[in-house]
Amino acid sequence: MDGFQKNDRNRARRGHQRAAYDADTVYRILDSHFLCHVGFEIAGQPHVIPTSYWREGNRLYWHGSSASHMVRHLSGGNPATVCVTHLDGLVLARSAFNTSVNYRSVVCFGVPELVTEEAEFDRQMELFFDQLAPARWHQLRPLTAQERKATGLLVMEIEDASAKVRTGGPGDGDEADWPVWAGHVDIHTVTGTSHDAPEGARSPLSHGVLPAFHREL
Repeated sequence: MDGFQKNDRNRARRGHQRAAYDADTVYRILDSHFLCHVGFEIAGQPHVIPTSYWREGNRLYWHGSSASHMVRHLSGGNPATVCVTHLDGLVLARSAFNTSVNYRSVVCFGVPELVTEEAEFDRQMELFFDQLAPARWHQLRPLTAQERKATGLLVMEIEDASAKVRTGGPGDGDEADWPVWAGHVDIHTVTGTSHDAPEGARSPLSHGVLPAFHREL
């Protein structure tokens, strides 16, 4: 896929010079994290739910309680908006007006549906867990029938999408004589030290999963 056609739904109306609609940029930002916010509307009330997600091809996947408003509503053929944002830095300008942040963001649009085939459910859950901790899915206690029933897995073909990216420092060089420091400060999200569960803990080194917990997002 080359990209997403710019239209009234996905067009960036402010800061359009930072917008991108090519698939490579959109997918790269999506694949750099696993936390998104899903937006939808029920009876005129907007809802935004944070959840974990993953991508395969041009499809986004996320799961939740099968009894939740989100899963029940979105599995009924209703549209959703999925947003992913990375905060990359503070942009400290010489004025409050020009102070900003560096970021990478994507907004995706589509109509989710429920994954009901058991083998596909398992395959997608394995993809998700491989993103969190490679090879861990096959180490886990298998799902029970009740757990499967309680879990709703949604898939959404990305119909439209757009990305926005800001990098670099402040754009107020014409005010360089103002006596305050200006520049940008990088922000990095990193996973930290692993902590054993108190009951029956085994070293993560014995399972080969520790490296997955020490990566920069």
